[in-house]
Amino acid sequence: MKDIDIARAADILHINKIADKLNIGNDDLELYGKHKAKLPLTLINEQKIKNSKLILVTAITPTPAGEGKTTVSIGLAQGLNKIGKQATAVLREPSLGPVFGIKGGAAGGGYSQVIPMEDINLHFTGDLSAVEKAHNLLSALIDNNLQKKDNLGIDPRTITWKRVMDMNDRALRDNVIGLGGTTQGVPRQSGFDITAASEVMATLCVATDLQDLKERLGNIYIGDTYEGKPVFARDLKANGAMAALLKDAIKPNLVQTLENTPAIIHGGPFANIAQGTNSIIATKVGLSLSDYVVTEAGFASELGAEKFFDIKCRFGNLTPNAVVIVATIRALKYHGGANIKELETENLEALKAGFDNLDKHIENMSMFGIKPIIAINKFVSDTDAEVELLHNHLSAKDVKVSLVEAWAKGGEGTTELANMVIEYIAQDSSNFKQLYDINLPLKDKIEIIAKNMYGASGVEYSANAKKMIAKVESMGLGNLAICMAKTQKSLSDNQSLKNRPTGFVVNIREVELSSGAGFIVPIAGAIMRMPGLPATPAAENIDIDKDGNITGLF
Repeated sequence: MKDIDIARAADILHINKIADKLNIGNDDLELYGKHKAKLPLTLINEQKIKNSKLILVTAITPTPAGEGKTTVSIGLAQGLNKIGKQATAVLREPSLGPVFGIKGGAAGGGYSQVIPMEDINLHFTGDLSAVEKAHNLLSALIDNNLQKKDNLGIDPRTITWKRVMDMNDRALRDNVIGLGGTTQGVPRQSGFDITAASEVMATLCVATDLQDLKERLGNIYIGDTYEGKPVFARDLKANGAMAALLKDAIKPNLVQTLENTPAIIHGGPFANIAQGTNSIIATKVGLSLSDYVVTEAGFASELGAEKFFDIKCRFGNLTPNAVVIVATIRALKYHGGANIKELETENLEALKAGFDNLDKHIENMSMFGIKPIIAINKFVSDTDAEVELLHNHLSAKDVKVSLVEAWAKGGEGTTELANMVIEYIAQDSSNFKQLYDINLPLKDKIEIIAKNMYGASGVEYSANAKKMIAKVESMGLGNLAICMAKTQKSLSDNQSLKNRPTGFVVNIREVELSSGAGFIVPIAGAIMRMPGLPATPAAENIDIDKDGNITGLF
């Protein structure tokens, strides 16, 4: 059965019954139909948070073979409930760009999905639309100010704020706006980013409440005056209206898994160009309502996990209690040099070579004081010899490993992993620490990440990047966190370098200031903030019949 068929066959409960499992009263639910609801921020209980356990799921470097991080995250939450623990999955919202592009949906797969799958993947409760509108409101106010006689004197050449749209559309990356004469605006070069890359999205996901969100939105840097004075969204009196558009979007969304395990879904920043984790608010709501929260960070440990620890945990005063690294034997063989068309064929030599990538991600977690547990997402093509080789390798490193079948068996396929996680937490084995001191100079923080997380020998900066770093520090913002933007396809900034490259230099071509979110974004290599559609977009397979039944989603 396909994912969408499995999801439709599930026994989906009314959302009130899911809320009952978390002791949420009906008056605290804002219903979006029968199976979705918004949750108020008043449910956050800081005292309860201190006693609950936070489990992060990350992964090895992504491959075309897929790893299944979201599927394992959902399966683990179900598995914890199977062994008698009260657990909630807390995840990000899908962006329509990948849904209609190459990646497909982000609701898990097989028997480890969040439902209603079609709603979650398509519009959901409108959060991304609200982020898009709030972002573009600021864009409109900027261009309106340029047109006014009594304007702020913004130099159009310095404006960094683009527009956003929740779709992959390469034709919108760079364009000229304001054409058509004096009544149509001031012509200038601009463009579009994808909504998930919006600073408004990043800011929403680090805000602690509506007032904090409004203040942070006011701190968004948009450009300079002709005299070189920085201009912020608050100078345009934009942040109040922007926050008003986000008054519902700031509330996390309650849904369920196929096994009726509670799931909270909120926020959708990408991990290759933003912080790649769900909101601090959603995680805190989950920790306030359940004993265990399973969450994920986008892509691999050097991207999503690093940002989870150094940005989200720092800003939200959160402490992870355990980390799971997801891998597949197929992906490890790909990293080891196996042809993608031959990954279902036993290849012990390629598998052994691919261990280098896995080892680096294990090493990365140790830099945060955490010994991870490895979850091998099982495929039928995995041979006994390959499984034994992997077990022996990890046993020699004193690292726990579990063969999970989250896709095929749901929670039942992750109970061994669930027990390993509980045992690790009971031993209080985590000695969590951040990678860098937030008060270090910006370049020092960038280089700590590049050398320790990626394995780079050094960092080189373009003239523009150096200029922006100097400008940010001159503005008194040198104590911001670092949110690196680089390819997810390699530990380096060059997507063609597979496995565990060494001796490379990370090239920072530009630096963007996300002062509302509280970090800078050094952009490495050829990473783009507006993806394009593939040659055969997933959208070509999505359809709906006369009765409203959607097909083609995966």
